[in-house]
Amino acid sequence: MIQYFGQDVRRINHALKVYGFAGCIARGENMIAQEVFVVELAAILHDIGIKQAEKKYNSSSGHYQEVEGPAIARNILSGTDLDNEIIERVCFIIGHHHSYQKIDGPDFQVLVEADFLVNICEDSMEKHSVERIRKQYFKTHTGISMIESMYL
Repeated sequence: MIQYFGQDVRRINHALKVYGFAGCIARGENMIAQEVFVVELAAILHDIGIKQAEKKYNSSSGHYQEVEGPAIARNILSGTDLDNEIIERVCFIIGHHHSYQKIDGPDFQVLVEADFLVNICEDSMEKHSVERIRKQYFKTHTGISMIESMYL
């Protein structure tokens, strides 16, 4: 991911922060090791499509990230000894990480919460927006505890 983004330090830092929060939430929720692994892979790669989206569509829109990200992630992960099931799950999460109605499991939920925790700070969101996000999207006890402690 660092090689892929090169000197785009802002995006590298974003991915690393989401990765850190995702791992903390997953462990706080007592997820099993394989689920934590999937969460962390999805977290570090969740915005991997952004560079291609900007190149192809001149936009970093979440929709275009979802369109472009899975193929890039699959290409990166296919050079490993990971099971295809893990690669496909990570790619599914990356391909839908801005489509909150498609959250279909605790791994996906954790990634969304971690991304929001970082975006709230990076985007300097106002308290009323944070309250709405907390109410609408946060489900895990650990994620709720974090958003309330940090921002509310």
